[in-house]
Amino acid sequence: MNLKKQRVLLGMSGGVDSSVAGYLLREQGYDVVGVTMKVWPQDCISRAEDKCCGPQAVADARSVAHTLHIPHYVVDEAEQFERTVIDYFASEYQAGRTPNPCVMCNEKLKFGNLWGKAQALGCDYIATGHYAIIEHHADRAVLRKGIDPRKDQSYFLFSLRQPQLQRALTPLGTMHKLEIREIARSLGLKTADKIDSQEICFVPGNDYKAFLRSHLGETEFHRGEIYDVDGNFVGEHDGIELFTIGQRRGLPGGSARPRYVVDLDPDNNRVIVGDADDLVCDEFEIERVNWISVAGIGDAGAEIIDPRCSDPFDATVKIRYNHAGTAATVMLLENNRARIRLHEPQRAVTPGQAAVIYAGDIVIGGGWICRNTAVNRSSEAVLA
Repeated sequence: MNLKKQRVLLGMSGGVDSSVAGYLLREQGYDVVGVTMKVWPQDCISRAEDKCCGPQAVADARSVAHTLHIPHYVVDEAEQFERTVIDYFASEYQAGRTPNPCVMCNEKLKFGNLWGKAQALGCDYIATGHYAIIEHHADRAVLRKGIDPRKDQSYFLFSLRQPQLQRALTPLGTMHKLEIREIARSLGLKTADKIDSQEICFVPGNDYKAFLRSHLGETEFHRGEIYDVDGNFVGEHDGIELFTIGQRRGLPGGSARPRYVVDLDPDNNRVIVGDADDLVCDEFEIERVNWISVAGIGDAGAEIIDPRCSDPFDATVKIRYNHAGTAATVMLLENNRARIRLHEPQRAVTPGQAAVIYAGDIVIGGGWICRNTAVNRSSEAVLA
């Protein structure tokens, strides 16, 4: 009997993780095709040699593919990346929100646009080097945390819909980073000791302010006023795009206690500052919620859930990627929103960031933190 191997499109970033993912998939019997996205236009300021998906990354991915004896293609996604990720990144700052471009890139490009390329190449799945576990069941897929707590990236995949998850493979989810390095060295892969990127892939030096000035142009930055939480005038700023919740740098002095950015008001072009206690919040709303699986609520994986179908339920919520997670009660609202009531107040709940909801190590779903919904119900707030 001649059984055809299942074919997998592997997104290769030029790093060690996707390199080893290719090896593992090949060993599992898949027919692997490597693809690297070119996301930088020729005149892009972030076209640096060490950038993810930059020229050196493409060369490294090609080298690994050659070593693993798998075909490798480069697909030009520069225009789509500009429109979907970079423009979103800039517009969120203009709206007084702090964006998360990695989530958007995963949903729209890596597990979105690339599916068309995968189909053209006859692939059944898309695979990446993310540290997360995707389990495939008869009627749905379940997204779980990767077993390496220092590397778990399930947070960045919360917005994937069921059809995307059902055709996704993440072979590194059950492994630790040290194992990945050891495998890469044993294979003699060029990327074995390549340093992990700690930056936003398209922002040189992680200087997002300089990037915004270059991308938007100086005419898009408007001077405005800074007020404290009591309505007192504090000073002026050069554009709300240059601030994010919890920020201390770049604020006027003259206060006996440290000042922090506690709110951004794009309608009036104002920055609101306060003390550390003013950053604390224990209740907020999220929008554009994506439910991957919710016990007792409709069909697992439903994208829009009738709030009448469920009572509030307890879960763990992460309000940013490097947040440990905190116990919370989740209440479903209309219009694909939810209210999150934290059991312990947390600091710097930031509009525009993702709040991801977990039941143990399972990702239930998540959404985007809304502006003007954070409250502190505690009379004696405790910093998290």
